[in-house]
Amino acid sequence: MSGKDQFLQIRVTPVQKAGIRAQANRAGLDMSSYVLGRVLPAPRAAFEGLVAELAARRDQRRFVLAGINDFLAEAGPREFVAATAEPPAAELEPYLANYLAAMVETAAHRHGLPAPVWTMAIAPVAAPVFGSLLAGLRLHLLTHSPPAFRRRNIFIDSTIGNRV
Repeated sequence: MSGKDQFLQIRVTPVQKAGIRAQANRAGLDMSSYVLGRVLPAPRAAFEGLVAELAARRDQRRFVLAGINDFLAEAGPREFVAATAEPPAAELEPYLANYLAAMVETAAHRHGLPAPVWTMAIAPVAAPVFGSLLAGLRLHLLTHSPPAFRRRNIFIDSTIGNRV
């Protein structure tokens, strides 16, 4: 394998390089570690960032949940464990905490892994929550929701595109 296949060089202006160096210094990192961390964030940092965004962006939570679902679906077993081994730092309302825990449990099951311990510490929501306001869909949602969601009293349909 040649050196060109093992390394990546990018061209930046002197001003851009100074800006990157300053940001790396503020983060306590060398420039390569700083740039790699921004371009290819570690699984844990990426997961924490998504959960923090979920806590902060109430008006966009459907899109953030879709992003979390995509992250969990694309993570390999090693990345999944690295990202989800510890509970996220962000405080979530009970419904969102349960939804997140159910997503993590579902992803763990797909990887053939046990669910992280922290998910079991989240008590299910008290009243059932349905993914649709249409009363005619409730029976379908009751019987077709993924098991991790049903255990948490959340009833959704994930049959289209398998996105929860």
